[in-house]
Amino acid sequence: MISFSPFIVSLVSFVLFIIFLYKWYFNRAPTARKRLPPSPRKFPVIGNLHQLGLYPHRSLQALSKRYGSLMMLHLGRFPAVIVSSADAAREILKNQDLIFSNRPKSSILDKVLYGSKDIAFTPYGEHWRQVRSICVLQLLSNKRVQSFRHIREEETSLMIAKIRHSCSSSSSLINLSDILVALTNDIICRVALGRKYSDGEDSTKFESMLKEIGELIGIFNVEDYIPWLKWINTINGLNARVEKSAKLLDEFLSDVVEEHRNRKQGKTDRNGSKNGGGGPDLVDILLEVQRENKAGFPIETDTIKAVIFDMFAAGTDTTSTVLEWTLAELLKHPKTMEKLQNEVRQVAGNKSEISEDDLEKMPYLKAAMKESLRLHPPIPLLVPRESTQDSKVMGYDIAVGTRVIVNSWAIARDPMMWENPNEFNPERFFNTGIDFKGFNFEFIPFGAGRRGCPGIIFAIGVDELALAKLVHKFNFVAEKDLDMTEAPGSTIHKKSPLLVVATPH
Repeated sequence: MISFSPFIVSLVSFVLFIIFLYKWYFNRAPTARKRLPPSPRKFPVIGNLHQLGLYPHRSLQALSKRYGSLMMLHLGRFPAVIVSSADAAREILKNQDLIFSNRPKSSILDKVLYGSKDIAFTPYGEHWRQVRSICVLQLLSNKRVQSFRHIREEETSLMIAKIRHSCSSSSSLINLSDILVALTNDIICRVALGRKYSDGEDSTKFESMLKEIGELIGIFNVEDYIPWLKWINTINGLNARVEKSAKLLDEFLSDVVEEHRNRKQGKTDRNGSKNGGGGPDLVDILLEVQRENKAGFPIETDTIKAVIFDMFAAGTDTTSTVLEWTLAELLKHPKTMEKLQNEVRQVAGNKSEISEDDLEKMPYLKAAMKESLRLHPPIPLLVPRESTQDSKVMGYDIAVGTRVIVNSWAIARDPMMWENPNEFNPERFFNTGIDFKGFNFEFIPFGAGRRGCPGIIFAIGVDELALAKLVHKFNFVAEKDLDMTEAPGSTIHKKSPLLVVATPH
């Protein structure tokens, strides 16, 4: 037996080598025949994560100029296709929308949003279809948005009064950024929750909670890219932060839901009918849908809480950011500001207040808002998608499970689609028919397709009315060299607050 051992070892080694070659060939062959999008070199473990930088929308735009409008990166262990042209966006968000309608898993959002039971981040499937149908039909329809018109008009008038009170002297500097954040928070609170949380002892607690959750959503979480390194989040304290924030948010939303249920049962009165406006708010509507089974399927209370959080996430931070950038661009371009003020003041005439009916007579205002959204989409990289099956996009093979990141910021600055793309020029939208509702793929600040933002009408209604009232009532002067630097994050704010001197008109 001993004399045969070298032979047996050799034979076993040979058989194992043949098995290895067989598996290598048949596993490799399909991949070798596939045509993958061009890709920069990747590092072991991290892939191309090091190339994203603090401003991924800018880094990815620079890479796309070298590797093409459809390129592949490896974000840790996950392949991701980066879309940087209108044609590629149309193919994915329209022609193959169904295939690319899933969401990649996010461990932080899973913890904050009750296992991702909301609209924006839940995986594609029956739950998403059910929840979205409720939002589109019950919460964000044209009729429902119009029912909250009085809240938008009241809160924008209160904002004007606040600014007038603050500019007691001609040299008083006003932090317009803070005022715009307060405006959108108050509107969303009244619409969604029935009352404002900017007054009283709860205001600081409420604002800090929203700020912390916003930071957590935009933070780089190594677990989502390199799962075996998730232990790092225990050491760096991220897990503890997420658990604490999720607990505080759940306690707050649970109290809100309970308060609404008690009010419906007559146990409590509406807390400040003046703030709420007297009519049903979004929590009331969702609880009614749940109670009367209007949707035709059961709705969990956790789902209601997750949907309400979506209203805040999508309706406050991004809405105020759009206003902030629009006013900054207008202050940087005084001739454009003058044209807008002339239009608004001419439409207003002798009226003391502008109403939403007046906005339809202000094409220059609408064009200025579009141009601001083109240059400064609030979320420059649309919420990532994930393919549910193998597909072919623009001649390239995209495997199931591939993440898709659409760089709407880069698309809106593509010189092949836009003349002088880095200039602020509202006139470019005159007589073009280009809109932001997801049908013109060179301009998709709110996304497109099934996973596009369902709250466009509400958000733009707030922004247009606030902008019209601000330029109607005041002349603004900002610092000479207005800083237009971006702050890093998933939502792109101005790095420095918008400080202005406001003179009543």
